[in-house]
Amino acid sequence: MFTKAQTFAGITAEQNAQKAVSKTWNPNLKNGMYRNPVIDADYSDPDVCRVGNDYYMTSSSFQCFPGLQILHSTDLVNWEIIGAALLDDYPVLPEYQGTELDWRKKVQHGNYVWAPSIRYHDGWFYIYCGD
Repeated sequence: MFTKAQTFAGITAEQNAQKAVSKTWNPNLKNGMYRNPVIDADYSDPDVCRVGNDYYMTSSSFQCFPGLQILHSTDLVNWEIIGAALLDDYPVLPEYQGTELDWRKKVQHGNYVWAPSIRYHDGWFYIYCGD
């Protein structure tokens, strides 16, 4: 933590904080055009399904919870997070509880949930993924 008098690379902490304010990413351009990336964040292995005029997306969340976030769009450009398939109370198999395989005890990069597929059928959304 820097005090007001301390500097980093010749800039005071207060000046640095003012510079660090970022603008929210907006993919929309004029005249119905857009720019990539449409989502300026890490949504690895995305999968999208269409239900009527709406699109729903999920992607790998690996060790991060809530996991498998669900995003919604009506134009495939502007997305909003509307929920998650896996909440913080994601179960741990009884034989893993308290061991190094217990996701609540130790971060294991590359493990947990990845490469999901989201599908809609008969009023239900289904998500399949590796874990």
